[in-house]
Formats: sequence, structure tokens, C-alpha cells
Amino acid sequence: MVQDHTTSNRPPGRVLRSVGQYAAVAAFALALPWIIGFIPGLSVSYVMYLVGLGLIFGIVAIGLNLLIGYAGQFSLGHAGFLAIGAYTSAILTERFGWPFLAAFAAAGLLTGVVGFLLGLPALRLSGPYLAVVTLGFGLAIPQLVVWQGDLTGGSSGIHGMAPATIPSWYDPVVGLYLIVFDSEVKFYYFILATLVVLTVVAVNVVNSHTGRAFIAIRDSELAALAMGVNLMRYKTTAFALSAFYAGIAGSLYAHLIRGISPENFTIYLSIEFLAMIVLGGLGSIRGALIGAFVLTALQHTLTRLPVISEFQNLYIVVFGAILILTVMFFPRGIAGALRGAGLRRPGRNRVTQPPEKPDAPADVDDVVIEAEVGR
Repeated sequence: MVQDHTTSNRPPGRVLRSVGQYAAVAAFALALPWIIGFIPGLSVSYVMYLVGLGLIFGIVAIGLNLLIGYAGQFSLGHAGFLAIGAYTSAILTERFGWPFLAAFAAAGLLTGVVGFLLGLPALRLSGPYLAVVTLGFGLAIPQLVVWQGDLTGGSSGIHGMAPATIPSWYDPVVGLYLIVFDSEVKFYYFILATLVVLTVVAVNVVNSHTGRAFIAIRDSELAALAMGVNLMRYKTTAFALSAFYAGIAGSLYAHLIRGISPENFTIYLSIEFLAMIVLGGLGSIRGALIGAFVLTALQHTLTRLPVISEFQNLYIVVFGAILILTVMFFPRGIAGALRGAGLRRPGRNRVTQPPEKPDAPADVDDVVIEAEVGR
């Protein structure tokens, strides 16, 4: 059995360097609202709204990358999953008076169940056929929202939502104290904490037996089946897990913008999610986050340019050009390009001994790991 190279064989200096990098990123994320406040001409509320939106889309992209990048199951319906999570959270809090945390959890669980059910056709379908099924799902959800107008608000949607709240502590005399996320800055920290937790979960899933099973199915279903991988179990797990991420993101999305309608969840949004993981890098958690932030920032930057009044579809043109250039020159995405540049940097990964001829893999896990490295 091959040991985990990410922990046991990593040099101490490299471990310390990684810890320092994570600490720097964490410090920057925590101080970001104050940093923006010192930049003249920037609205802290608007910028933190965009950052929060990028974090939410990053959660969706991580889940979609688990499904496509690791498990190899195609989906064009993640805007539908986002809608289910958003409307579940909005309906439970606004119509039934549920606490935000309860509605938040229910949105993720219900969407995960729907994802599990949608994953059942994946047992017999693949490629373009599976894409058509998920595309139909993504197109159907907004129509179902309009149809159930008494509960969902129909085409007008649900607006004027109250700020999200979470309990902080309980006083026997005063009662329950609540933290009210009545500003973009406050809610940013809750979104950030959610993203960190879900990122850690995704990394652990990828490095677990489940992640190796996902990779085996992606590379060859016949080989995975021959190695004893339960296709039904892991395909439906991939769909359910990916949908759960989108449902959690949908709940955050609804309470960030405090108003949702079917127009927020078009098929174009599903294509954007797909573009995020292609741009960032398939099979990369970090790439999913990079792609989400780049496309979110690009969209809102281009739509505010003065030239947009003369060319209203500028973002779509630039969006298409970026996808074409990425596929042509960076097939592994931004994360792959950065990783390659880091490996070729002078002074790093020096070989002290001549490389030996590789032996045959020792067991099944070696086959999966070598297949992953060879991508």
C-alpha cells in the first residue's frame, strides 16, 4: 500500500512553508474588509458583496468539481440545485418562521437527496446523454418554481427577506442572544467559515477511499468495476455530495441578496459554473475557487465599464474568448498552469539521485494514484 505522500513524505521545510502560506491567506481573508476600507473610491459594502458572491460560487464550483473533475460525471443542471437550496431556505425562514441555521441545514440535505435521485440515471447514462438529463433538470426547476406560485412567489419570487441570524449565547434572564448578519461584511465571515469547512471536507473526501473510487470511475468504469468499486454507490454519492454543496450555497445566496426569483437560476448560470471549473482546472479544489473568483470578478467588472452602454454583450464575448483560450493553451486550467510553473521554478524539487526505472504498481491503490499523477 502506498503511503500518503501529502503528509508522510513531505519535507519539514515544505510543511512549514505550506503552513505559512495558509496562515497568510487566512490573515488576509480576515482583514479584507479593513483593507478595502483604506482604499479610496471603493464601497466596502459592494466589494464585500462581490467577494461573498465569489465565495458562494466557489462552494458550488468545489461540489461540481467533485462530480466532474474527480468522478467524471457530467452535469449542466447545477443552477437547479442552487435554486432548490435557495428556495428551501427562503421558504422555511420567511413562510414558516424557521431559524436560519435549521433552514440552512435543511437546504443542503434536501438538495443532496434530490441530487441522489438525479444520480440514479447516471448508472445507465454517460457523456452527452447524461448531460441532456441534467440539462432538462436545470431547465425544469425554474418552471416548477413558477408553477408553485403560492409558496414560491411565482415569477416574482421572494423578496425583502430578513437578515440571517445565528444564536451566540443564552442568558437565563435576558434570553437568547443572536448574531444578526445585517450587513455584507458580517455575512462575509459566515460565508467564509462555511467555505473553509466545506473545502476541508472536500480535500478529505478526495484523499480518502471515496476519492480514489471517484478517480477510478472517471478513468475507466470497466476497470473500476473489475477492481470491486461499487458504481451505484459512488456515482450516486458523487451526485448527492455535489448537490449538497450547491444547496448550501443556495441558502447563502438567498440570504446574501435577500431576494430570489426564477430569473436568478437560468441555464446560463449552470454554464458559468461549468466554465469556472474548466478555467480554474478540472480535478483541483484550488482551481475551482480560482475559477469562481476570476469569473465573478470579471463579470461584475466588465458590466460596470463605460463601453458596456455601446456593447451590452461584452461580458459574454470575453467569457467565450477566455474559455477558448483556456482550452487551447491551458488545458489543465489556471491551477494546472500555476502548479507547472512552480515545479519548473529553479531551486525546487532538485533530484539528488538518478531516477530509477519505475516498478509495476504494487496494488490497486497504486494504479489509481499513478493514473491520477499521469493526468
